[in-house]
Amino acid sequence: MTVQSQTLPEAAASQPAARDRAFEPRDYGLYALTVIAWSLSWFAIRLQVGTVPNEVNLVWRFGIATALMFVWVVASGRRIRFPLREHVRFAGLGVLMFSTNFLLFYYAAGYLVSGLLSVVFSLASVVNILLAAVVLHETPSPRVLAGGLIGFFGIALMFSPEIAAHGLSGATVIGLALCVAGTLCFCLGNQISAAGLRRGVPLIPMTAWGMVYGTLFSALLALFLGRPFIVEPTISYLGSLLFLAVISTVIAFSAYLTLLSRIGPARAGYATVLFPIFALLVSTVMEGYQWTAYAFAGLVFVAAGNVLVIRAGKR
Repeated sequence: MTVQSQTLPEAAASQPAARDRAFEPRDYGLYALTVIAWSLSWFAIRLQVGTVPNEVNLVWRFGIATALMFVWVVASGRRIRFPLREHVRFAGLGVLMFSTNFLLFYYAAGYLVSGLLSVVFSLASVVNILLAAVVLHETPSPRVLAGGLIGFFGIALMFSPEIAAHGLSGATVIGLALCVAGTLCFCLGNQISAAGLRRGVPLIPMTAWGMVYGTLFSALLALFLGRPFIVEPTISYLGSLLFLAVISTVIAFSAYLTLLSRIGPARAGYATVLFPIFALLVSTVMEGYQWTAYAFAGLVFVAAGNVLVIRAGKR
């Protein structure tokens, strides 16, 4: 799963002319890295679920990622000290985006194939805009509302056969509910991030501090629940842990931010359309996901809804 922020970092606004230029080879490379890393991250999450408690999985993952993020902050000469009131906001960001959000998706991975998790999460762009409308008292455009309705209809279409077969008490409904709750936590965290950017707080240090507090919250939760702090000594577990901490969380995040500064948020945002498609293809190969007419049609509607929302943001 990505730690992608749906908000615009300071670098993205610095090169308006770059948003309309043709793609260069470096842009294609950054785009491919972002989409592939975030597509594979959902299956990597599935490999984490099992022996090690989910709360502890998050401690290991973001413990590693946090250390790397602070190396990035210090090496790039970014600001690292902030007043107490900002740390309170960083703590809220961490609990929502780097702990609760991920924890809900890790638990959802016990009920659904990993590709379906990514499809639900891809609607974060829609939920972000709707939440921003509530917070900032701005009415979403008709295109955004239409995109949201189309996207949610696509989700309903993809999950409808399983719900019809097993009822509202089945594993599919539980997994879907966990995904929806996780996406909502992510989007609430994004609102805190967006408010910080409006106050002039730089994105990278804010993210690093958010990871600190998210890791601490996961550790406290694990202690409260009596979870053992263990590591599964297998190649699949350790490999997926390093992939999630280093590739998906830090390297792909930096690639996405670089892409934002080079091509603008509207075109970079199409990654949210592509990675669910590739994630489902990974699930098809690795988890035996069975495509149906409902699944195919639902994915088309979700992708179309995301495209409408992204294009509305470009106007």
